Amino acid sequence: MVDWYQEARRILRAELARRDVGYKQLAIMLQGIGVSETERSIANKLSRGSFSFAFYLQVLKAIGRTEVNIDVGDIGK
Repeated sequence: MVDWYQEARRILRAELARRDVGYKQLAIMLQGIGVSETERSIANKLSRGSFSFAFYLQVLKAIGRTEVNIDVGDIGK
């Protein structure tokens, strides 16, 4: 059975790793686009994997990612 929260966490963490962005830096970047998050709140969201799609989009915008392609074909194999 697929743990969708774990998959969401893995995908977003991979995006951050590709950009070499830590949680503290991400909090600052999010503030730059008008989103109020703390390092701790980000860590909590990512550890649970239960963040909203809106949060995912905010993170992508903050880190400068202009498009994303998620291949869900490999999930659950």
